[in-house]
Amino acid sequence: MDLPAGWRVRRPTLDDVDEILALVRASDEVALGYPDFSADDVREALTGPNADPDRDSWLALDADGAIVGWAYLENPTGAAREFVEVYHQPGRGEPAQRPLLALALARAPERAAGFGHSRVTVRGGAIPTETGWVAALRDAGFEFIKRYARMRRPLAGVSPAAPPPPDGVTIRPLRPDDEADMREFHRILDTAFRDTPDYDPQSYELWRERLAALPTIAWDEWFVAEVDGRPAGVLQSADQSLEHNEGWVKNLAVLREHRKRGLGAALLARAFAAYAGKGREYAGLGVDLSNPTEAYRLYTSVGLTAVYEADMYEREIAAAG
Repeated sequence: MDLPAGWRVRRPTLDDVDEILALVRASDEVALGYPDFSADDVREALTGPNADPDRDSWLALDADGAIVGWAYLENPTGAAREFVEVYHQPGRGEPAQRPLLALALARAPERAAGFGHSRVTVRGGAIPTETGWVAALRDAGFEFIKRYARMRRPLAGVSPAAPPPPDGVTIRPLRPDDEADMREFHRILDTAFRDTPDYDPQSYELWRERLAALPTIAWDEWFVAEVDGRPAGVLQSADQSLEHNEGWVKNLAVLREHRKRGLGAALLARAFAAYAGKGREYAGLGVDLSNPTEAYRLYTSVGLTAVYEADMYEREIAAAG
């Protein structure tokens, strides 16, 4: 590998979480203006479904032994799509960026074969101002495909009592101890998201497995929208942004036949009220700007604005063998 003299690459362990987090946060501060990663995010990248730190993640160390780069592959569902992420220490770790990307791309064909695919699409994201990373992706054969937005709104003045939903609509908390209610929640997520680009279906069992691996879940921030007593939409929150005192909408889904009736806005209003009731300062979420359900328009209508945008690049790779 084309690394500076004295630099080396090794595999990460959970003992490296704090130093990796410091690296990622320093990178985020430069790219985004604030840190957008938590220790739990690092642990999930190392130990989540289909993640093996001994095979799917790499650290670059400088001549002093300090971690100056981190790369990993992510594919929790085993679909024919991998996501590659490469971080480097601003001002010091740039020489590790391309070698780490090369290691990840060399591993991707093996993972594709292991998942039973003949080819795999590898994706990487970049803030438009990360010109060095964009150049590395393009030089490695990646092409731009679309843009995402990270959105946020302040919760000052939001009442813990949510406004009433539209006539005939009821918003209630999910019942996590009710197996039938959990399965219905998953069914709505799975059905609604099949209308969106790049959705990777996952079984109920895998979904529950991924939930069980999360360090915390605030079930009282998960909601079901019913129309005339029948579930028609759901909202799933996540604790990934608590250190920013921000409630996070991970998934919002409304069945096709019930769209454009205000269910999405009503679910968001209920979530915002729940976050405000816990003293959160902000609500946030991420959105695919190519989403054909026009989610971005809905989110702006309830007061969310884009904090930053990120571009997605991809290339295809044949499976090993």
